[in-house]
Amino acid sequence: MTQTNVKNRLDSHVKGMALWKKIIIGLMAGVVVGALMGPDAEMLKPIGTLFIHAIKMLIVPLVFCSLVVGVTSMKDTSKMGRVGLKATVLYLGTTAIAIMVGMVLATIFVPGEGLNMVANEAAVVNDAPPLIQTLLNLVPKNPVGALASGNILQIIVFALGLGIALNLSGEKAEPVIKVFEGFAEGMYKLTEIVMKFAPYGVFGLMAWIAGKYGLDLLLPLAKVIAVMYLGALIQVGLVYTGMVSTFARLSPIQYLKGLVNPAVVAFTTTSSSGTLPATIKASREKHGVSTGISSFVLPMGATINMDGTAIYQGVTALFIAQAFGIELAMGDYLVIMLTATLASIGSAGVPGAGLIMLSLVLTSVGLPLEGVAIIAGIDRILDMARTTTNVCGDMMVTLLVGKSENEVNEKVYNESI
Repeated sequence: MTQTNVKNRLDSHVKGMALWKKIIIGLMAGVVVGALMGPDAEMLKPIGTLFIHAIKMLIVPLVFCSLVVGVTSMKDTSKMGRVGLKATVLYLGTTAIAIMVGMVLATIFVPGEGLNMVANEAAVVNDAPPLIQTLLNLVPKNPVGALASGNILQIIVFALGLGIALNLSGEKAEPVIKVFEGFAEGMYKLTEIVMKFAPYGVFGLMAWIAGKYGLDLLLPLAKVIAVMYLGALIQVGLVYTGMVSTFARLSPIQYLKGLVNPAVVAFTTTSSSGTLPATIKASREKHGVSTGISSFVLPMGATINMDGTAIYQGVTALFIAQAFGIELAMGDYLVIMLTATLASIGSAGVPGAGLIMLSLVLTSVGLPLEGVAIIAGIDRILDMARTTTNVCGDMMVTLLVGKSENEVNEKVYNESI
């Protein structure tokens, strides 16, 4: 076989390779290159940054158009309310389970034992907004300003309101609805184009992370990282697959196969909102969920469903209590659970938001805020696991809601990747 033929076959194989396989190769190559280059891997960061910027470019128009199209596709307003209620109950329910998983694991493995730290000065953190302020901020004073600033909560409220108004306007609004449908299709195609560059972006991000953190950062807090990742695996591998099997009566293996692409994107970008283009695409094309359900439920999940963040808060709060030798009463555990669940509603789906919410949880039970500074050093590594869990949870709830509404194409769902 000539060299030209070998090259052509190799090129053909690479072009035919599934995107998630290319992303995994990029991820592994990035780790190896970053470890070898060390701090010099910083020069590769712009490759990942460019990919992140491209993803962020998609978020606002994609969320806005997807929600408007999702709402207008539900001509029955009672159905929209029913779908929204189902999604909200499932999202909050899985978040409560997640915080319990985190606290149970932290109690069993005691990651902060033996550190014997003493609280001196409080760490400087951004205060989480009170719940009443979060609720007031749901309604944008200026929808254009909300779109320009990327305020996802306000964009969701405005898109829902506009979608409902277009439905109620009847035939006169049909031309506008068709414009949004065309705009949404254009955004889906642009998403597909951007995602083709994901392997290169993932390579740049992982090379930078591996080069920057290395083993010097990982080893001292390896136990915390291990407990966090174990919690994420339990939530996805047991809780989510169990719900898919029990309530949707669908194969949990196919559920796991269908979320590979968005899970890898979430792991590297650490942004639930930034992963929305990938989750919407995978939900429609791999899980067979209708456009109306996926366009409505997934953006909602990227904002209020923070199961991974809940695990993180349970693990890190108990770690800090153990590190400072502070005994927690049963009432403290209940407060942590309640606060973490409610805080998830106002936790933005962007990198680092969980660290802000952690300060709220620590304050609720009187734990020292110095703990935030300790966790901040490895927050990026923890953020990878929690964001991936968040995204997997979004897709699970969307699948369950779609199945309950008979809007899952099981032929598509059962196809092998």
